[in-house]
Amino acid sequence: MLATSRPPDPGTSAHDRIYRSLRQQIMHGELPPGQALTLRGLARSYGVSMTPAREALRRLAAEGALTLSASGRVTTPELSFERIEELATLRALIETELASRAMPRAHLALIERLTAINMANAEAAVKHDAVAYIRTNLEFHRTLYLRAQAPAMLAIAETVWLQLGPTMRALYARLTRAEPPQHHRMIITALKAGDEPALRLAVRTDVTQGLRHLAT
Repeated sequence: MLATSRPPDPGTSAHDRIYRSLRQQIMHGELPPGQALTLRGLARSYGVSMTPAREALRRLAAEGALTLSASGRVTTPELSFERIEELATLRALIETELASRAMPRAHLALIERLTAINMANAEAAVKHDAVAYIRTNLEFHRTLYLRAQAPAMLAIAETVWLQLGPTMRALYARLTRAEPPQHHRMIITALKAGDEPALRLAVRTDVTQGLRHLAT
């Protein structure tokens, strides 16, 4: 279900407000794969005309967050196994590089922040809250990668996360375990030790293991 709109920011256009809200919902897996979206429904939900709703959908479709059929039907993506494998490979390539670039700037405050986020991630796992799990998982990675000071590379990573959001929801909804993967702890341990090879291995395993399991 689409989130209800918040009071608009006077400095934000209607189409940008819808875009940002939908982008967050898709990235965090709030919408399942194959979820249909309509201009009329979006316009009504956000209290706007159909023009800004159409602009927001077109922008998200251009980023691969939505699929636009020849008939004009708009849905969240249902990814093929081949596409999941491709995006998993991209995550491995981009995010290991971001982690390596972040390591020299991994001060104690960052490590403490990552530890706190990982605790929230563990709580989401215990509660079997797929959306909170995805949100805190991405927050963990984004917090680390911001230290890389590589905004173009991070933007590419976020576009991959966006395309994977609904699929990640489907994956985590299947999980029966009540604890998060151990790889976040391995990432934190590697950062503390200044061990770049261990950091790259932990990040690569963390970002690909679940996705590749889904693609097999």
